[in-house]
Amino acid sequence: MKKSHIIAIAIIAIAVAAILSTVADSSTYASFRVAEEHPSKTYHVVGKLNKEKPQEYNPQTDANVFSFFLVDNEGQEKKVVLQKAKPQDFDKSEQIVVVGKMGDSDFLASDVLMKCPSKYNNPKEDIKSATTSMR
Repeated sequence: MKKSHIIAIAIIAIAVAAILSTVADSSTYASFRVAEEHPSKTYHVVGKLNKEKPQEYNPQTDANVFSFFLVDNEGQEKKVVLQKAKPQDFDKSEQIVVVGKMGDSDFLASDVLMKCPSKYNNPKEDIKSATTSMR
């Protein structure tokens, strides 16, 4: 075999290994119920913030711990503990996606993705509705 063939086979093997490791580590969207059934797997849980329950964030004690209550799309509520600082404009978000694993009783999040209404509204519709309401 030529050296070029050996190198090509090695590159293909590395590419296949990289693709397989990416697929194996990828997380999926789920509910808290599914996350409880498989606590070792990472999931994306979509839900809404329960604004009636307290949020705990004390940067003087530990700036990298923030907890809140989230209601998933199936209606199940869990306490979420984020191992990061409280995101800016967190309270304004319409929908929240938490990324992490289920702990003993809380969902342990490594990241939070937020959908804020101001980022997704159509500015032309906002202006149109504002002028209509002024009449």
